[in-house]
Amino acid sequence: MVVIRLARGGNKHRPYYSIVAADSRARRDGRFIEKLGFYNPVAAANVEAVRINNERVDYWTSVGAQLSPAVKKLLKNA
Repeated sequence: MVVIRLARGGNKHRPYYSIVAADSRARRDGRFIEKLGFYNPVAAANVEAVRINNERVDYWTSVGAQLSPAVKKLLKNA
């Protein structure tokens, strides 16, 4: 099953997340199918914190991909 979830990157105490479509059996930060956007929770006020390619998210959900709870919340707020 394909799941749309966050993959963590960045340094210690400076997280940076990529929003990816990945096989549910793959590791959290491991192999993914496609990068769909990013989320930077510690972004400064004048820097873009979230970018999501909604067209690709809609495509993946139309073919059966599931959204993780964190990504659902980001989509709702964005």
